[in-house]
Amino acid sequence: MRTGWQARLDPTPALRRVRDSAIPIAQIVVAATAAYAVAAYVFGHPAPLLAATVTVSSLGLVRDARPRRVLETVIGMLVGIIVAELLLLVAGSGWWQLALALGVTLVVARFLSAQASFAIAAAIQSLIVMIVPANAPFLRLVDGLIGGVAALLATALIPRDTVRIEVRDARAVLGAIEGAGTALVQALRRGDRRRAERGLEKARAIQPIADGWRASVESGLAIARISPFLRRQRSELARHERVRESVELAGRNLRVIARRVVYLCDDGVPRPVAADILAETLRAVRVLTDALDDISLEPVARSQLAAVAAHLDPAKVTPGASLGDQNLIAAIRPFVVDLLVATGMPPEDARAAVPRI
Repeated sequence: MRTGWQARLDPTPALRRVRDSAIPIAQIVVAATAAYAVAAYVFGHPAPLLAATVTVSSLGLVRDARPRRVLETVIGMLVGIIVAELLLLVAGSGWWQLALALGVTLVVARFLSAQASFAIAAAIQSLIVMIVPANAPFLRLVDGLIGGVAALLATALIPRDTVRIEVRDARAVLGAIEGAGTALVQALRRGDRRRAERGLEKARAIQPIADGWRASVESGLAIARISPFLRRQRSELARHERVRESVELAGRNLRVIARRVVYLCDDGVPRPVAADILAETLRAVRVLTDALDDISLEPVARSQLAAVAAHLDPAKVTPGASLGDQNLIAAIRPFVVDLLVATGMPPEDARAAVPRI
């Protein structure tokens, strides 16, 4: 890995950003151009600025391009246009009219939506209406409607590569779980508190990555519902959503395990039995990661996890051990159960896979 000045001059991250944004860029260019052309050549508007700006602003380059988010942004901008057009008719243009339009727009937008971006989008369009002259009242409202329709059509007809993005996010989450778990395994084998604290730090960093996976899956499902080109991907996205829900719970349980490992490693005593159990669980996590692309691997991961689950009786695994050691084994139980559910096992069967205690 490059560091220092080499990292700053490395074009790889920039090229990766361009590659990942290729479809959103094409989507924005096509939709904005189409909106402008319709407003200019079909409706005869002399300068359809808002037709293009509404399209660009509502689509954006963000990963969450679900139709609902696009529609909310469009509505926010239309609110700004309507408020400004009404004030132009009543009060005319000028510096105090601009201030009034901006204030009223922000108040109305904040009343209508809790999203700050909604209010900002409305305010920007309100400013454009107040500053840029028009030949007729409410002409720019028509332009805004044209831009909004173009953005929604582009979302359905030029869909973004949602599956590739969410699989990448999924691998990042499962990789983070494996990385945190590996640090904990090493800590247990050596009785190393510092390494255990490192594992806890990694476990705490999983949730932000999991939030990104949730956003990409939900965005993909929403786009797939309206796009005729993503119909075949709906079932795969639904399967990944099922995996995501359980893996996110597993990540939270891993934090509980990590805290217990930190506490136990304070005495510097190796705990090879707990380390072996956690290591075997992580091997199943690797198979589950590969199962994102190949569903036939889910039963393999399920059988590996079921074999681990069958031995998770603290009294039998660690006979005569301290209460802290037995509590660690008990903490691994819900972690394994969540991973079993991620492989497609019904929750009640997953809970039954671990011995009663």
